[in-house]
Amino acid sequence: MEVGDDRRPPLRVQVVSDGRAGIENQALGLAEAVARLTSAEITIKRVAWRRAFSRLPTALQAPWMRDPASDDPFPAPGEPWPDLWIATGRASLPFSLAAKRRSGGRTFVIQTQDPRLSPDRFDLVVAPAHDGLDGDNVFEIVGATHRITPEALAEGAAPFSGRLEPLPRPRVAVLIGGRSSAFDLTPDHAADMAARIAAAVRAHGGSLMLTFSRRTPEAARQAMTARLAQLSGWIWDGEGANPLFGFLHAADHVLVTEDSANMATEAASTGKPVHILPMVPRGSAGKFQRLHDELQALGATRPFDGALNGWTYSPLNETERAAHAVLQAMAAR
Repeated sequence: MEVGDDRRPPLRVQVVSDGRAGIENQALGLAEAVARLTSAEITIKRVAWRRAFSRLPTALQAPWMRDPASDDPFPAPGEPWPDLWIATGRASLPFSLAAKRRSGGRTFVIQTQDPRLSPDRFDLVVAPAHDGLDGDNVFEIVGATHRITPEALAEGAAPFSGRLEPLPRPRVAVLIGGRSSAFDLTPDHAADMAARIAAAVRAHGGSLMLTFSRRTPEAARQAMTARLAQLSGWIWDGEGANPLFGFLHAADHVLVTEDSANMATEAASTGKPVHILPMVPRGSAGKFQRLHDELQALGATRPFDGALNGWTYSPLNETERAAHAVLQAMAAR
């Protein structure tokens, strides 16, 4: 299969996840990158398990345990299997394994992230290098696949231009994560972080564009909002359309908490200075440190030191690199 070969019919690409934006966007971002390289038609399937079976080990889950409200990711009798299946997240794993088996090899099955299963059970695994996954069919990338491109940011920013364009520069996008197995965001730490951010924005006469994660504890959210609400800008309250793409498009600097590989990777794809905000350690954070070491070595990120100094680097473009690898692997098979 050649990149840009229009003589072939469009690839039928199916994206499978549990529908959470941060999970789905990894698979969808890779599918969209493939579609930029060759003609493709993308469909999205969101899967879920009946509550009684949702926490079973993958080996014990079977497609019949699917929640009735979930999409059926398999083709109806007589319909063709997708050419390419791209899935992300634990919920998708049994369906991916079944697709590889049921399609009789007609479908090229890709899993992104570390599936916590032997990689050779899939046709290709696109995994973050910081996860340390080995295998002949493992393609390592820096960070995670995503949907960020300059064109996507410009398109996503358009509905918010009236609110963002008047903001004084430098415009500072702040992406706040939350509690996880490796990190926490306590109210005291959140308040201190907010004070440092406020001081930097005021010192430069700039403005703030802040969004919280679903994982941000409510007490931390309130502590930060109380200290940042007086700044020029926008603290998104979660209501209405998500302005993240608009924030990244309008930003001169991006501040990101260290707990999210997705947020750090997306920010580093913009080519704008990315400042990493420390969190409260809670568990093993070795893989996150490996990611941040990679991003810093590439010149994309630096620890936030209270200043808004700028620098330049080549925007991270790992999703596009992975898409090329996908088409090459499909052609080789």
